[in-house]
Amino acid sequence: MLTGKQRRFLRSEAHHLKPIFQVGKGGVNENLVKQVADALEARELIKVSILQNCDMDREEVAELISQGSGAHVVQVIGNTIILYKQSVNNKKLELPS
Repeated sequence: MLTGKQRRFLRSEAHHLKPIFQVGKGGVNENLVKQVADALEARELIKVSILQNCDMDREEVAELISQGSGAHVVQVIGNTIILYKQSVNNKKLELPS
C-alpha cells in the first residue's frame, strides 16, 4: 500500500505524462488489462484516460484495471487514472519512505 508521501511524489512525477490508454464504450477487457500491465512493467507510472462514452463508473474502471494488472491506483482525477507498479526489470522511480 502506498503512503501519502509516496502518492504525492507519484502525482508530481505523473503531472507531465500524457495518457497512453483510453477506456471507451467497450469498457475494461482482458486485452486492455494485459497491455496496461506490459506498459507498467516498461514505465512504472502511466495515465489512463476514460472517454465520455464509457458506460462504467471511473472508480470501477480504476479498480478493475488495478486488480487485473496488480497496480496501485495513485489518483483518479476527472476522467484520468494514474497507475503505479514497481517494475521488476526496468526500475526507474525511487519512492520516498
